[in-house]
Amino acid sequence: MADTGDMQALVYEGVETLVMRAVPKPVPAAGQSLVRTEASGICGSDMHAYLGHDDRRPAPLILGHEAAGVIEGGARDGTRVTINPLVSNPTSTASRAGRENLCPERMIISMPPREGAFAQYVVMRDENLIEVPDHVALDKAALAEPLSVSWHSARLGLAALDRALGQNALIIGGGAIGLAAALALKAQGLDDVTIAEPNEARRAYLRDACDQHVVSSGAGPYAMVVDAVGHAATRASASALCAPGGVIVHIGLGEDTGGLDIRRMTLQEITFIGTYAYTPADFRDTCAAIFDGRLGPLDWTAARPLTEGADAFAEIRAGSIAAPKTILHPWS
Repeated sequence: MADTGDMQALVYEGVETLVMRAVPKPVPAAGQSLVRTEASGICGSDMHAYLGHDDRRPAPLILGHEAAGVIEGGARDGTRVTINPLVSNPTSTASRAGRENLCPERMIISMPPREGAFAQYVVMRDENLIEVPDHVALDKAALAEPLSVSWHSARLGLAALDRALGQNALIIGGGAIGLAAALALKAQGLDDVTIAEPNEARRAYLRDACDQHVVSSGAGPYAMVVDAVGHAATRASASALCAPGGVIVHIGLGEDTGGLDIRRMTLQEITFIGTYAYTPADFRDTCAAIFDGRLGPLDWTAARPLTEGADAFAEIRAGSIAAPKTILHPWS
């Protein structure tokens, strides 16, 4: 960052401590653009850092990687864009195989040395900026990143699913990733999807505002189980509720170990798929699905000014926000 003026940013300064302050405005390098951030979503990984559970995100740091905005300056000045925050080395073996999300040199904004998007401006390389049509609100465009995570996981899970053995799915966890997984599975052709969510207010929101089939806990068996939480307890549920010959798709990163019933999974030939992020192709496909309406109205967000970001994090921590996704507005 060069000293060319300041901007306002929400800075993570320690465990459960977020502070609004002036920081230097970023300057794009060659092949990058400066984006005026209009909408930036709070991710579960941001919460993980906020709670002091992510060594990859040490304080002080600007968090946030689910963002959309408007390019300022350069050949694309004024273009509305959503940001693919994941940057990989195009020459790596994984990238050349079309699996850029597994590149050992991958980086994402909101991890050092790349500051995140809970700020009035962010820089990103040009190939990671997808133009947003005028009819799509930028709050919806900011959902492209979490929706891409679930689009990628749904694609992998459906590729492994033997539909002759069953065509139903259970999503464990009704947060943004869990809801997005349900939407992605349906958009990709699997209609019988149930979400298990223990929070009563969240269940009501998913049922009434999002038109989802939601229960407090699954009864099984399910041909596919998607763990969008990633705790030992949810992995135990996944391995118990998955049908013989079924598929467990594991997205959540809540805890590192525990929970899986490996004996049952072995005896019942249950496939386990760990899934991380998305490829650029997944991101583009997700954006296309957002833009043409295949993922629904995407009206399940709660908006707050960035200046209220610390309060929003605290409320999410307390479980008092029913909406699956909170979007922060840096210019409000």
